[in-house]
Amino acid sequence: MIRKALTVVAAGAALCSGVAIAQTDKMAPAGRGEATIYRDINFQGPAVFINRPQPDLGLNWPVRSIRVKSGYWQLCSRKNYGGRCVTITADEADIRGRTGFLDRVQSARPLGGTSPEPVEPAPPAQGATQGLVGSAFYPAPGENGYRVLACTGGSATANCGRDTANRFCRTNGWTRAAYSSMQTVNRRVYLADVLCVRSAV
Repeated sequence: MIRKALTVVAAGAALCSGVAIAQTDKMAPAGRGEATIYRDINFQGPAVFINRPQPDLGLNWPVRSIRVKSGYWQLCSRKNYGGRCVTITADEADIRGRTGFLDRVQSARPLGGTSPEPVEPAPPAQGATQGLVGSAFYPAPGENGYRVLACTGGSATANCGRDTANRFCRTNGWTRAAYSSMQTVNRRVYLADVLCVRSAV
């Protein structure tokens, strides 16, 4: 009799567990994927490789950039995928404008799906044309072998593109971008025709 009662309880527990799992899967489908999260922008600083759900990352530093090798990744501001969450589908050199929760990422998980088309490879670095007096022209700016997205979060705007161009120029040893434009390729908006200068004016 006792054994029968225990069997009923165990079956009930398994049934409840199955319902809970089904609800979780429905809200956020489980998936496979690989990604690396970084403390600093532009994929710098301490990093953590993730390839499975992480309900508690246990990080003592903020997450400011991510490289997505495969899958769609959900980053959340609290443990167990609570708080505010954002889904990342491709490399993000600076996610501060996307997360909206002060870089605090305490849990992460793949949601399934495959990453969208790869970012168009950038031309070789020697493609930049050096000016005669303190300038360089980059027709298709690139970093780490990929073209530079004009805006990493939300829709591309002139102000965001200008800020990205200035950051690109400073990263490459110049003072600012005197001119820049944007180019759309396969529904992605990239920096284009960036003129970096060293003058303060």
